[in-house]
Amino acid sequence: MAIQKLYAGAKLRELRGRLALTQKDFAGKLGVSLPYLNQMENNNRPVSTSVVLGLAQEFGFDVTELQAGDEARLVSDMREALADPVFTGSAPALADLRLAASNAPALARAFLDLHASYRQTHERLASLDEALGREDARLQPSPWEEVRDFFHYCDNYIDAVDRSAERFAAQRKPDEAMADAAVRTLAARQITTLIGDSDAVRRFDPAAKTLTISRHAAPATQTFQLLLQVALITQGQLLDATLDLARFQSDEARSIARVGLANYFAGAALMPYGPFLAAAQDTRHDLELLATRFGASLEQVAHRLSTLQRPGAKGIPFFFVRVDQAGTITKRHSATTLQFARYGGACPLWNVHQAFELPGQFLRQLAETPDGARYFCLARDVSKSGGAYNAPTRRYAIGLGCEVRHAAALVYADHMDAGAPSAYAPIGISCRICERRDCHQRSVPPLERQLRVDPDRRGMLPYQLD
Repeated sequence: MAIQKLYAGAKLRELRGRLALTQKDFAGKLGVSLPYLNQMENNNRPVSTSVVLGLAQEFGFDVTELQAGDEARLVSDMREALADPVFTGSAPALADLRLAASNAPALARAFLDLHASYRQTHERLASLDEALGREDARLQPSPWEEVRDFFHYCDNYIDAVDRSAERFAAQRKPDEAMADAAVRTLAARQITTLIGDSDAVRRFDPAAKTLTISRHAAPATQTFQLLLQVALITQGQLLDATLDLARFQSDEARSIARVGLANYFAGAALMPYGPFLAAAQDTRHDLELLATRFGASLEQVAHRLSTLQRPGAKGIPFFFVRVDQAGTITKRHSATTLQFARYGGACPLWNVHQAFELPGQFLRQLAETPDGARYFCLARDVSKSGGAYNAPTRRYAIGLGCEVRHAAALVYADHMDAGAPSAYAPIGISCRICERRDCHQRSVPPLERQLRVDPDRRGMLPYQLD
């Protein structure tokens, strides 16, 4: 079997920049010539075995990161952006997009930022919100999307925050519940914690130094909200330092990201990296067992599984999404090659949509994307009661999955015939960029294909694809 060559020029340049080394010094430490390093950094040559060993021995670099870059995400995001009708003519070839993602990732991100700015401005005009006459009509990405992309391109793993949360969890007293540890930590800062009736799940009064957690929230939610407040109170410097590195374009994005990082801390403290990774492997990633062991909800457990990407101690690369009843993706992350649509809903053939029809059940699916990649997919509804008869119920479904080569490590994949081609459901990312010709659930034609309409023939679709 042929060995796949490794091109990782962008990663090499990024590492050299972090070390503040010139090309000459970097080449010397790796034991290669300056021209050879230059060719590797520009992807004119693959990274040699001696260089891989040198990176590990000289700098302690986790060489698995050389293959864990953002290329797949950037290519997927650019394909989706280029499917926008604003781009006329033929779309760039897939090979060109891959070259841009691997050789010029900063340029690819700038293109995506520009397209996101265009979409936001277009949507403002379409909704007649008088954006052109307002002071806030700047061409900038949505703060929410900017923060979502920050976590997306960090592999949903923030090392400094994760390790700080792990240290917090390790400092608990023997047999002390995590909620009690959080209350004790807040009390040490003269903050009183109350469980009572509230119109909010969590409400903190800085003047009175009183934190109120809703009694109607589930126990796992109560603990999570206590830990989130601990992060905001005790981890301010760490959160600010992380936010400074992110360089968000607006105060709104920074504020959203601050809460997002506090949420990250809460999840990482509730399910500390080392113990949680060991438990996940021991239980074969049984969400219910993990939820019981760590006092977490199913959604919290599934989300945490998707963050286990610590260099040198990585878990299975999972994708994780949450969708609402309209099919809109409200949370998304993928450490796999599977990427999700940045705009609109997910593929209707994906089992996550069926979870609403079968509440309380885990749904299993073997799926194949148009590029031939195969995945094991797990879906479950996670509806959340409002706590009273007249209170609205929030209805969501979560999807968790991995490449099928990891499926044997999941208890849910037992007795599934992963070797049968007919067992795989054909799913896509977005109808606009999906090239399947015979999909009976297609909503719009792919923009990269010519349509042919025959008035005397009607198949599954009212048109044929050339």
